[in-house]
Amino acid sequence: MIQFHGAILERLAPLRHPVYLAAMTRVAQSFEDVQAMADEVSRLMVARYGGARRGERPPLHVMLRRRGGALPQKLRRPASQLAEADRISAQPKVARQLDLQGLSRAHAALIGHLRPLGELSRWRGRAISFAASVSFGMLVLAAVILWLMVRRGHL
Repeated sequence: MIQFHGAILERLAPLRHPVYLAAMTRVAQSFEDVQAMADEVSRLMVARYGGARRGERPPLHVMLRRRGGALPQKLRRPASQLAEADRISAQPKVARQLDLQGLSRAHAALIGHLRPLGELSRWRGRAISFAASVSFGMLVLAAVILWLMVRRGHL
């Protein structure tokens, strides 16, 4: 199976490249794929909702404990199933009993919800919010200065 690096997928995502779409809708072939799917969901939760320090890559069950409430109600059960399967996949004899089709559907649903809003647009939103805060502060400061000048008789 072909493994794609996350940065490559993020570059291909806006273009709707066929490789990106194929990787997004992948089906788990064995229990070894479950950990990669859980890590991808965890990384997207960190990018969208926060909850991790810079450089930290928490596992999915930790992200669900920290920011699981931010997920829509209908996605919390698939996320918890994927987190539990991630824990179980560490034990190969038990992991062979996992429902890989159900986990693939859960992964696709979570990715479909978490991926549309990219990191660039989130960064742009934070920059616009910061700029709006600074401009509002400058407007209030100008109003106070104008009020003081009128009060002292300079205007």
